[in-house]
Amino acid sequence: MQIREIEEKDNKKIEQIIKHSLESFDLNIPGTAYFDPQLSSLAQFYKQQSHAKYWVAVNEQDEVVGGVGIAPFQQKTGICELQKLYITPEAQGMGLSKKLMKTAIDFAKEHYTHCYLETVEKLQTANFLYTKLGFQQLERALDGSEHNAMDAWYIKELSQEVFRTK
Repeated sequence: MQIREIEEKDNKKIEQIIKHSLESFDLNIPGTAYFDPQLSSLAQFYKQQSHAKYWVAVNEQDEVVGGVGIAPFQQKTGICELQKLYITPEAQGMGLSKKLMKTAIDFAKEHYTHCYLETVEKLQTANFLYTKLGFQQLERALDGSEHNAMDAWYIKELSQEVFRTK
């Protein structure tokens, strides 16, 4: 597996991965990434923002099997948001989410003091990973949150500490 920045040719595939994943958890509802207006053009969306990037994981055939993004959170100084971390079912269980998050957090540390994310409690594997990687659960969403269907929120203070991959 290789992780690289998203290209326009990847837009359709990562949109399909995100939508399929949300559908599999009955989360194809308003208030989730499923209805984000930029979902079909993530490459362009992340390129037009400062201190924002989206990465895709590709297999040996250069097929997109997952992705993750970092973008500023509601213009709040120093806070970014980890966004759209999704992996195909075939690529799950190989540590790919952790590798994608390492890439995203390493980038975020260069530009931000805190990283925020939103999810749902029923995504237990994801919630476990966030906690394991040093995210602290919050009681409610940060002001300015756009995804009102989420019911779990996390924040991580970013520092120059070494990101543990074990």
